[in-house]
Amino acid sequence: MEIWINPSCSKCRSALSVLDAEGAGYTVRRYLDDPPSAAEIGDLLARLGLEPWDITRTGEAVAAELGMADWPRDTEDRVRWIEALAAHPVLIQRPIITADDGSAVVGRTEQAVRDALGRTEPPS
Repeated sequence: MEIWINPSCSKCRSALSVLDAEGAGYTVRRYLDDPPSAAEIGDLLARLGLEPWDITRTGEAVAAELGMADWPRDTEDRVRWIEALAAHPVLIQRPIITADDGSAVVGRTEQAVRDALGRTEPPS
């Protein structure tokens, strides 16, 4: 299990507390210090079952600078969104947990973190 965090984020700290309380084995990726590539973000989106705009923090200043509020949310513009997330990782929603079964969740609630903990079997 891996969790992408920003250490200054309270939701990230809460997720880590749940994982620690449950004795979960996990690795931490400080994604602002170790930004994911566009390919990694594409893989993560497949695991999440979401589109890039679904995990974009559109309230960030850089999103406004880029004019993301006006970007189309369609297949043709998907790569543009992914490249923006890779170039500006502060735009990535957090925390994101990759579960042991290969799926992933945005762990913003305790229930979502516990859901990730319950995903232990690889899909058949």
